[in-house]
Amino acid sequence: MDTVIFIIISVIAGAGIGFAIAKYLEKNNASSILKNAQNESKTILKDARVEGESIKKEKILQAKEKFIELKAEHEQVILSRDKKIAEVEKRTRDKESQISSELSKAKKAAEESEKKISEYETKLEAVETKAEEVEKMHKIQVEKLELIAGLSAEEAKNQLVESLKAEAKTSAMSHIQDTIEEAKMQAQQEAKKIIINTIQRVGTEEAIENCVSVFNIESDDVKGRIIGREGRNIRALEAATGVEIIVDDTPEAIILSCFDPVRREIARLALHRLVTDGRIHPARIEEVVAKTAKQIDEEIIETGKRTVIDLGIHGLHPELIKTIGRMKYRSSYGQNLLHHSREVAKLCGIMAAELGLNVKLAKRAGLLHDIGKVPDTESDLPHALLGMQWAEKYGEKPEVCNAIGAHHDEIEMTSLISPIIQVCDAISGARPGARRQVLDSYIQRLKDLEGIAHGFGGVKNAYAIQAGRELRVIVDCEKVTDEMAANLSFEISQKIQTEMTYPGQVKITVIRETRAVNIAK
Repeated sequence: MDTVIFIIISVIAGAGIGFAIAKYLEKNNASSILKNAQNESKTILKDARVEGESIKKEKILQAKEKFIELKAEHEQVILSRDKKIAEVEKRTRDKESQISSELSKAKKAAEESEKKISEYETKLEAVETKAEEVEKMHKIQVEKLELIAGLSAEEAKNQLVESLKAEAKTSAMSHIQDTIEEAKMQAQQEAKKIIINTIQRVGTEEAIENCVSVFNIESDDVKGRIIGREGRNIRALEAATGVEIIVDDTPEAIILSCFDPVRREIARLALHRLVTDGRIHPARIEEVVAKTAKQIDEEIIETGKRTVIDLGIHGLHPELIKTIGRMKYRSSYGQNLLHHSREVAKLCGIMAAELGLNVKLAKRAGLLHDIGKVPDTESDLPHALLGMQWAEKYGEKPEVCNAIGAHHDEIEMTSLISPIIQVCDAISGARPGARRQVLDSYIQRLKDLEGIAHGFGGVKNAYAIQAGRELRVIVDCEKVTDEMAANLSFEISQKIQTEMTYPGQVKITVIRETRAVNIAK
C-alpha cells in the first residue's frame, strides 16, 4: 500500500516535474518564435515601406503625366473653341457689313425711286396737259379736215376702218401662212423620214409602154404571105384580133397598132405562130387567134395568182385575181399598171408597218386601188369609184373599199389606210421616168399653170419649170408687198389644187424684188 502510494506520488511528482520542464521549454521556444516573428514583421514592414514609397512615387509620376495630358487636351479644346468662336464672329461681322451695304443700297434705290416717281408725276401732269391741248388741236384739225375734205368724222372713220380691215386681212393671211409653214415643218420631219425610207426600200426600173408593137420578120417575102391574095389574110387577121396591122416600106418589120395591149399581144403571138407554121389563110388565122386568146387568158389568171402569192395576199375573189392579171397588159401614162400596183402595194405595206397599221390590209388596198382601170365594159364612172364598186361586189372589207374609192378624193376618207394609198400612188406615179405624157397635154398643163398665175393682180410674169413641178411667179414690187406676196403664193397654190389635175406636187415661188439702177458717166 505504501509502495503503491509512493509509486503514485512519484508518478505525480514526475508528471509535475515534466510538466514544469515542458512549460519552461515551451516558454523559451515561444519567446524565440515571438522574437523571430517580431524580426520578420520589422523586415516586412521595412520592405513594405520601401515598396510603398516606390509605388507612391510611380503613382505620383503617372498622375503628373495624366494631368499634363489632360491639360494639353483641354488647351487644344479651348483653342478649337476659340477658333470656331473667332470664325463665327468673323462671319457675323461679314454679314453685318453686307447687310449694312445692302441697306445703304436699298436706301439709295428707294431715294432714287422716290425721285423718279416725283419726276414721273411731274411729267404725267405735263403729258395730261399736253393731251388736253392735243385733244383741242385734234378737234380743230378734224373740223378743218371736214371742211376741206367734205367728209364727216363718221365717214372718214368708215374709210379708215375699211383700210384697216384690208391691212388686218393681209396681216392675218401672213400669220396663217407662218402657222401653216410651222406646222408643215413640224409634221414633215417624221413624214419625210418615213416616206424616204419607204422609197429607198422599194426601187423598180420603169419601162415606158407604147401603143404599137413591132413584129420583126426575117425577110420581106413574109409580108406578101401575111397580106395574102387581095389582102384576105391581113383583113382576116385584123378582124379576128381587132388590131390594125400596118405593112409598109419598113424593112423586116410589121407594125401592130392598138390601144388595147391584150389584143395587141394576142395579135403578136398569133402572127408569130402563123409565120413559124407557114400556113397562113383565113381559117387558120381564126383558129390560131382563138388558141392564142385562150392562152393569154390563162396567162392573165396565172399572172394574177403569182402576183397575189408574191405579195402575201390571201382570200381574193377569182374575178379580182383575173383583173390583177389583166393589169399586166394595161398602162397608165405609159407606166405598166401591174408594176405600178405591185409597187404601190409594197410601199403601202412598208409605210403601214412604220405607222403601226394593218400591213396586210394596206397591201391589199394598194394592189387593188387601180382595178377600175381595166374594165370589161365601158363605164362613165371614174376608175376609183368603179374599182370601189368591184371591191364591194367581191366582198372586200370597208377599209379597203374606202381606200380604193378615195385615193383620188372622189369620196371622203374614213380610215387611216386611205391616205397611205393616196400618198403611195403619188410616189409611184410622180417619180422621174415613171410616166409619160402626151406632148400636147404636157404643154397644155404648163400653159394652164402659167395662166392661173397670170389671173392674179400684180403678176408680171409666170414660168412653169421643172417639168411643171414648180411655178415661178414674178410680181410688180410697187403693187405687191412682201406680206401680199406670201398671201399670193398661198392663193395660187389653193387655186391649182382645186382647178387642176396633176401628178406629184407643184411648188409655187413668188419673187418680188426692187432694183435701183444708175449709170455713172
